[in-house]
Amino acid sequence: MTWQPIVVGVDGSPESARAAALGAYIAERAGTSCYLIHAAIDYWSTVSVPEIGIAVSELDRAAEVAARRLVEHSLEEAVPARLRGTLDVQVGRAPVVLVEEARRRHAEVVVLGGKRRRALARIGGSTITHLVRLGSVPVLAVDGASPTIRRVLVAVDLSYAAKPAIDTAERWAALFGAELRVLHCSEPMPVVPGITIPMADDEFFRTAQQAAEAAIRPLITYPGADVVVRRGRAAATIAVEAAQWRADLIILGSHGKGWVDRLLIGSTSERLLQVLPAPTLVVPVAHPAAPARDVGLAIPAQAHAVR
Repeated sequence: MTWQPIVVGVDGSPESARAAALGAYIAERAGTSCYLIHAAIDYWSTVSVPEIGIAVSELDRAAEVAARRLVEHSLEEAVPARLRGTLDVQVGRAPVVLVEEARRRHAEVVVLGGKRRRALARIGGSTITHLVRLGSVPVLAVDGASPTIRRVLVAVDLSYAAKPAIDTAERWAALFGAELRVLHCSEPMPVVPGITIPMADDEFFRTAQQAAEAAIRPLITYPGADVVVRRGRAAATIAVEAAQWRADLIILGSHGKGWVDRLLIGSTSERLLQVLPAPTLVVPVAHPAAPARDVGLAIPAQAHAVR
């Protein structure tokens, strides 16, 4: 099982130092390379300063040197000197720089330090959420947890994204010799004024539980993996399960919503990235080229009308 290089985005913060430490640990376990990338802000691209006689290129070089010193200092206790020697400082917007580096190096994943953000700060997003919205490279957001990974929790729906997410989770669990749990969240039945639902909520959940178990189990090949179905809204339910099971890594596929929907109402992956109950790996899943049936639930026709 060959692993591609690991790319870590670093910015001088404690969070990025923890991301670098985890990236180095993953690369060591996987027998692959790890590269540190810092995107320095381009302060001067829109500034004209002919009156002071300084070339913009000189200012860029000075900014790059200052950024390198800051980032290297922040990493001194987090990663060995040989890894700090891979630090590549580039001028540009962080999401663009990281995506291009990931593509150029055929990276397995981009690792970033997660920062919990307040509601107003979330509107514009972060480097992590922009990378997820671009949907072109797996993104691992790291919190302050230990880099040791003993339990991997993968959350799946019943769409075409389930198998790629499970395959990825099995790959990561095998790398660390970790336990694997596959979680499916059954959303509660909606309350529609004036409409009587011919199925009790508990009956709906039991039906969903049985169907999800039957649909997901055949997708799993990892020894000892278990399947659990929980009732509740996806992001909150995943966070609770991760805390109660003490998951060291959460994995989920990102698909479905367009960029505008993600910006306005978010997605399960983005909501989890705001709270980071554990290091979270978001795997982009492309829509199948040919129409593919979702796994689907064996739910009575009367209930489908209000789902």
